[in-house]
Amino acid sequence: MDFIAWFDINNTLINIPIGGGYAMSWIEAIGTIFGLLCIWNASQEKTINYLFGLINVSLFAIIFYQIQLYGILLLQLFFFCANLYGWYAWTRPTSENGDKLEVRWLSKQKLSYTIAVSVLAIGIMTIYIDPFFLALANVSVDGLNLLGADLARPTLEPDAFPFWDSVMTVLSVVAQILMTRKYVENWILWVVINIISVGIYAAQGVYALSIEYAILLFIAMNGTRTWMGTAKHNQAKQNETQQNKAEETVNELA
Repeated sequence: MDFIAWFDINNTLINIPIGGGYAMSWIEAIGTIFGLLCIWNASQEKTINYLFGLINVSLFAIIFYQIQLYGILLLQLFFFCANLYGWYAWTRPTSENGDKLEVRWLSKQKLSYTIAVSVLAIGIMTIYIDPFFLALANVSVDGLNLLGADLARPTLEPDAFPFWDSVMTVLSVVAQILMTRKYVENWILWVVINIISVGIYAAQGVYALSIEYAILLFIAMNGTRTWMGTAKHNQAKQNETQQNKAEETVNELA
């Protein structure tokens, strides 16, 4: 198989008998596998998830370029950078003792701020989603043209589900950021995102993606359960450490 041809979305791996039939390309299949590996390993708190994530977003960026979804292509750049930062944040020491970032819950203040910003962003994007993504698409095209792509500026159809699309976009960005900081809430957001995604893709007749997000929903639910248990353990360990330090201080003063 020609190496360049492998990246072509018309290079079909398998025809899936779903709906009217769905031709899955090699690049989509491999990208999806790496995406599933990324999410599963993240749910197990394994840093290698970021390597799989980088491969996933890179392959999907190529797909979105070919099907001329330039706004979503630009979003992949954010996820690429977020994966690089997450890899760094999960592996660097957070203290002089060499402690690493631990799974925990958001504080009440951070949670309130996150909810407020998310609601505001969803509201604004719902109103301006079409010009917003057109602007993103034009930025992507202009950037690619600087590299010699010679692309025409795209014409986008109005969004079919502006509110739900805005919810998925905003919450995906927020969830990715929370994951890089090991906050449990990221998995709760991924559960919500995946539930919406299953419904939207099924409504649009894209049944293969609907099934994929159903699998991601299962992984996200498992990630929520696992990280909640880890956060509880970490909090108990932190409380015990603080109690021991307090007792040591009392003994020193006695």
